[in-house]
Amino acid sequence: MTMLVSRATIGLTVTHRRYVPYSHAHYAGNLVDGAYVLGLFGDVATEVCIQADGDEGLFASYSDVQFLQPLRAGDVVEATATISRVGNRSREIEFVATVVCRGRTDRSESAAEVLAEPLVITRATGTVVVPVA
Repeated sequence: MTMLVSRATIGLTVTHRRYVPYSHAHYAGNLVDGAYVLGLFGDVATEVCIQADGDEGLFASYSDVQFLQPLRAGDVVEATATISRVGNRSREIEFVATVVCRGRTDRSESAAEVLAEPLVITRATGTVVVPVA
Protein backbone atom coordinates (compact mmCIF):
# COMPACT_ATOMS: atom_id res chain seq x y z
CA MET A 1 0.00 0.00 0.00
CA THR A 2 1.40 3.40 -1.01
CA MET A 3 1.03 6.19 1.51
CA LEU A 4 0.58 9.73 0.22
CA VAL A 5 2.87 12.37 1.65
CA SER A 6 1.37 15.83 1.92
CA ARG A 7 3.23 18.64 0.17
CA ALA A 8 0.65 21.21 1.30
CA THR A 9 2.41 24.45 2.09
CA ILE A 10 1.21 27.97 2.59
CA GLY A 11 1.76 29.87 -0.63
CA LEU A 12 1.33 26.93 -3.03
CA THR A 13 -0.39 28.55 -6.04
CA VAL A 14 -2.12 27.19 -9.14
CA THR A 15 -3.58 29.25 -12.01
CA HIS A 16 -5.93 28.20 -14.82
CA ARG A 17 -6.76 30.36 -17.85
CA ARG A 18 -9.89 29.99 -19.97
CA TYR A 19 -11.69 31.74 -22.82
CA VAL A 20 -15.35 32.43 -21.98
CA PRO A 21 -17.49 31.49 -25.01
CA TYR A 22 -20.53 33.52 -26.02
CA SER A 23 -22.70 30.47 -25.36
CA HIS A 24 -22.19 31.14 -21.62
CA ALA A 25 -23.73 34.64 -21.69
CA HIS A 26 -26.94 34.69 -19.67
CA TYR A 27 -27.76 38.37 -19.42
CA ALA A 28 -27.86 41.58 -21.48
CA GLY A 29 -24.46 42.96 -22.40
CA ASN A 30 -23.10 39.41 -22.76
CA LEU A 31 -22.79 39.09 -18.98
CA VAL A 32 -21.89 35.68 -17.55
CA ASP A 33 -23.29 34.60 -14.18
CA GLY A 34 -21.10 34.49 -11.08
CA ALA A 35 -21.55 30.73 -10.79
CA TYR A 36 -19.23 30.37 -13.81
CA VAL A 37 -16.34 31.83 -11.80
CA LEU A 38 -17.18 29.65 -8.79
CA GLY A 39 -16.93 26.64 -11.10
CA LEU A 40 -13.46 27.80 -12.15
CA PHE A 41 -12.51 28.15 -8.48
CA GLY A 42 -13.63 24.54 -7.91
CA ASP A 43 -11.44 23.37 -10.81
CA VAL A 44 -8.35 25.24 -9.62
CA ALA A 45 -8.95 24.06 -6.01
CA THR A 46 -8.96 20.49 -7.31
CA GLU A 47 -5.53 20.96 -8.85
CA VAL A 48 -4.23 22.61 -5.67
CA CYS A 49 -5.31 19.50 -3.74
CA ILE A 50 -3.68 17.20 -6.31
CA GLN A 51 -0.43 19.21 -6.23
CA ALA A 52 -0.42 19.44 -2.42
CA ASP A 53 -1.80 16.08 -1.37
CA GLY A 54 -2.02 13.73 -4.33
CA ASP A 55 -5.81 13.64 -4.03
CA GLU A 56 -8.61 15.70 -5.60
CA GLY A 57 -9.95 16.59 -2.15
CA LEU A 58 -13.44 17.88 -1.46
CA PHE A 59 -14.57 21.49 -1.44
CA ALA A 60 -16.22 22.04 1.96
CA SER A 61 -17.26 25.70 2.04
CA TYR A 62 -16.78 29.31 1.07
CA SER A 63 -16.39 31.76 3.93
CA ASP A 64 -16.39 34.81 1.64
CA VAL A 65 -17.18 35.56 -2.01
CA GLN A 66 -16.98 39.04 -3.54
CA PHE A 67 -18.13 39.74 -7.09
CA LEU A 68 -16.26 42.95 -7.91
CA GLN A 69 -16.60 43.39 -11.68
CA PRO A 70 -18.58 41.63 -14.42
CA LEU A 71 -17.38 38.67 -16.45
CA ARG A 72 -18.42 38.87 -20.10
CA ALA A 73 -18.53 36.41 -22.96
CA GLY A 74 -15.41 36.91 -25.06
CA ASP A 75 -13.21 37.44 -21.98
CA VAL A 76 -10.12 35.41 -21.17
CA VAL A 77 -10.23 34.82 -17.42
CA GLU A 78 -7.59 33.53 -15.02
CA ALA A 79 -8.57 31.74 -11.81
CA THR A 80 -5.84 31.51 -9.19
CA ALA A 81 -5.89 29.54 -5.95
CA THR A 82 -3.31 29.96 -3.18
CA ILE A 83 -3.15 27.92 0.02
CA SER A 84 -3.32 30.34 2.95
CA ARG A 85 -3.69 27.90 5.87
CA VAL A 86 -2.86 24.21 6.33
CA GLY A 87 -4.60 22.04 8.92
CA ASN A 88 -4.44 18.27 9.45
CA ARG A 89 -6.99 17.62 6.68
CA SER A 90 -8.20 21.10 5.77
CA ARG A 91 -6.66 23.67 3.48
CA GLU A 92 -7.87 27.26 3.41
CA ILE A 93 -7.53 28.70 -0.07
CA GLU A 94 -7.60 32.29 -1.30
CA PHE A 95 -9.06 32.66 -4.80
CA VAL A 96 -8.89 35.49 -7.29
CA ALA A 97 -10.32 35.69 -10.80
CA THR A 98 -8.97 38.26 -13.24
CA VAL A 99 -9.87 39.15 -16.81
CA VAL A 100 -6.69 39.36 -18.92
CA CYS A 101 -8.31 39.81 -22.37
CA ARG A 102 -11.68 41.29 -23.27
CA GLY A 103 -13.83 41.05 -26.37
CA ARG A 104 -14.38 44.36 -28.19
CA THR A 105 -17.60 43.86 -30.14
CA ASP A 106 -17.83 47.66 -30.38
CA ARG A 107 -15.02 47.38 -32.99
CA SER A 108 -16.16 44.22 -34.79
CA GLU A 109 -17.80 40.90 -33.94
CA SER A 110 -14.45 39.17 -33.41
CA ALA A 111 -12.29 42.02 -32.06
CA ALA A 112 -10.57 41.60 -28.69
CA GLU A 113 -7.73 43.15 -26.74
CA VAL A 114 -5.19 42.23 -24.12
CA LEU A 115 -5.84 44.41 -21.08
CA ALA A 116 -2.90 46.57 -19.97
CA GLU A 117 -3.68 45.59 -16.36
CA PRO A 118 -5.66 42.47 -15.44
CA LEU A 119 -9.12 43.32 -14.09
CA VAL A 120 -9.89 41.66 -10.75
CA ILE A 121 -13.47 40.45 -11.02
CA THR A 122 -13.95 38.02 -8.10
CA ARG A 123 -12.23 37.23 -4.79
CA ALA A 124 -13.13 34.40 -2.44
CA THR A 125 -11.92 32.33 0.48
CA GLY A 126 -12.76 28.65 0.72
CA THR A 127 -11.90 25.47 2.57
CA VAL A 128 -11.12 22.06 1.11
CA VAL A 129 -10.57 18.80 2.94
CA VAL A 130 -8.29 15.95 1.90
CA PRO A 131 -7.74 12.43 3.23
CA VAL A 132 -5.23 11.94 6.02
CA ALA A 133 -1.74 11.57 4.50
